[in-house]
Order: sequence, then C-alpha cells, then structure tokens
Amino acid sequence: MVTIFNTETPDAGAGNGSIPVGDIIKDSDTNNFSTDVIDQSTKIPVVVDFWAPWCGPCKQLSPTLDKLAREYGGKIQLVKINVDENQELATQMRVQSIPMVVAFKDGQPVDGFAGALPESQLRQFFEKLTGSEGSPIEQALEKASMMIANGDTQNAAEIYSQILAQDPKNAASHAGVAKCLIEAEGIEKAQAYLKGLDADILNKEEVKSVLAAIDLEHASTDTEETDSLRQKLATNPDDPQLRYDLAIAFYGDGCSEEAINILVELVKTHKTWNEEAARAQLLKIFEALGHSDPITIEGRRKLSVVIFS
Repeated sequence: MVTIFNTETPDAGAGNGSIPVGDIIKDSDTNNFSTDVIDQSTKIPVVVDFWAPWCGPCKQLSPTLDKLAREYGGKIQLVKINVDENQELATQMRVQSIPMVVAFKDGQPVDGFAGALPESQLRQFFEKLTGSEGSPIEQALEKASMMIANGDTQNAAEIYSQILAQDPKNAASHAGVAKCLIEAEGIEKAQAYLKGLDADILNKEEVKSVLAAIDLEHASTDTEETDSLRQKLATNPDDPQLRYDLAIAFYGDGCSEEAINILVELVKTHKTWNEEAARAQLLKIFEALGHSDPITIEGRRKLSVVIFS
C-alpha cells in the first residue's frame, strides 16, 4: 500500500517531524499559546493566523491557509488566534493589522506577513518554511501522474483516494481518478464518476481537461480510420468535412500535433465552416492536453497567427 500521509498518533516525544492529520488545524488562545505554538514549533513549523470574525480579508485568507495546511499532511501546524478574544496576546505579538500570519520554528518567530496573499505566494511561504519543493500533496500528485504514465493505475488510484480523504475538493485528484477509471474500466465508468461531482469541481481546469479528452475519444471512435480518410481526401482535397474527420482520426491515434496542424489550416481556409467547428475542436484538444503542454502552447501560437493575420 502506498501511504503519503501520517494518520497514526505519534509516541510522545518521538520527534518524528509530523502530527496526526486530524490535529493539523486548531484554535488557541493566550493561555495555551506557549504549548500550542512555542513548544510545538520545536517539533514542526507552526503557522499562526491572527484573525477576527468581522475581518473581510481574514475570511479570504483563512480557507487557503486551511487548504495548504492539509496539503502538507501533518508537516505543518496551523494555529488560529481570534484577536478580539485575545487582545493582550495580540499586543504582545505586535499585531497592528489583520489578517497577520507569523511562522514559528524552534520556539522563535522566523517569518510572517500581513494581508490576504494570493495562493501562489502562500505556497512559496510554506515551501520556504519547510524547505521543500511543493507540499506532500503536490509531490503525491506528480508521483501518481507518473504511475498512470507507466500503467500502474491501481497504485495511482490509491494515492488519489488518500489525497481526497484529506481534501475532498482536490480537482487534480478527481481528474486522476477519472483517468485511472478510463484505463482500468473504460470511459463509461469515468463518465459516471465525473457526473457525481459538484459543479464547482467540474469547472476546474484539471477536470475539464478529462471531460474534453472523453468527448474527443467519443468523436474519434465515430470517425473512419485514418488510411480511408487519406484516400478520400486525395480525390477531394478541399472537402472541409474530410479534413475535419482526418484531424479527429489523427487525435484518436495519438497524433495530436498532426490533428492540430490540420485544424489550424482548416481555420485558415474555412474559418466559418460548420459554425467554426475547426476552431471549437482545436480549443477542445488544447483543453484535453492541458494549457501548459508544449503541444498546446505551439498550437495556440499557430492558431493566433492564422486568426490575426
């Protein structure tokens, strides 16, 4: 079994550098600050969030802090202090504006910031604090992705399940489960799984990518074989439907670049054909491949040249 989180209660004084996942986030106060923050920071880094119920930016920051703390799976403790109920402590910590976040290691404050930072900067803050490249969840997602590429869908699915146990809305893990189902049990099982997800998860880029890939797979299944389409196109080179079908067939054969090149040329010569079907199919391929994929980036560049020329 592949395990990525510490779910066992450690022995007292074990100093194993992590805490049970159920204790990752906790509320504290002036009386317990020394134990919850100072003492605990000698074992693992502690991030203290000074907040108040009336503070709008606090409400923006808090969910992201919670999310990242859970991603680190017990490698970081997140402690929340309500400044309205602990004004003396807030004064001692020189809290002048909220939200204010202070990181502790070895009993001392080592870093901090004020205001609601975006998630990208918060990730950098956590990475600097732990000295790691990405959270355990990010590292686990990368490992699971490599497993899928190597055909090990069983262990990949196990990792995704562990992640979802900690972060039920983790879109990348839901997308990963769907990919495992496609490989192990077929498209229908993956579709059934995706249909059960909330709308906010279905709108995430990672899940939309899998949905686009499924749509393209269905389209390629309904298309003639590549060789047959090539022969027909040889006698009717300007037929937009044949060129479109050939692009779909190429994609189904795993030839994404060839499919993109045909569709880009079709946009150039028959832009409005079939309600701009070629452009719509290109966008679906880009989504299926992922926006950061080099093939997508080059394909978008070619499409832009055609559109704006």
